[in-house]
Amino acid sequence: MSGNKFLLDTNAILYILGGDEALSTLLYNERLYISVITEMELLSYKNITAREKQQIKNFLSDFVIVNITDAIKDQAIETKKSSHLKLPDSIIAATAIVLDISFVTSDKQFKTITDLNLLYYEK
Repeated sequence: MSGNKFLLDTNAILYILGGDEALSTLLYNERLYISVITEMELLSYKNITAREKQQIKNFLSDFVIVNITDAIKDQAIETKKSSHLKLPDSIIAATAIVLDISFVTSDKQFKTITDLNLLYYEK
């Protein structure tokens, strides 16, 4: 599977950081992306320590972090209008749609978005 591209949701990153070997194995040697929204969510936990913050930053250094472009913004608006997702999740989904890459998540709400190439991960 080497060379495939995947955008990871925040929950997928948390699973990997928590030691989920099955997900880590699935994504090993793949090209991994996250939305800037995911980066912000991971680094803004209320009780995060300086050490944990640095560990997350080190881990994310291997990812392509995708900023919000006009195309992502426009897609996020359409995704938000057609789904019950919150705006941050709409932006993350829109990022995968615009990049045309698979989206890895454990959040069932994303199953309602038909334009999304979803790789639903059940733990």
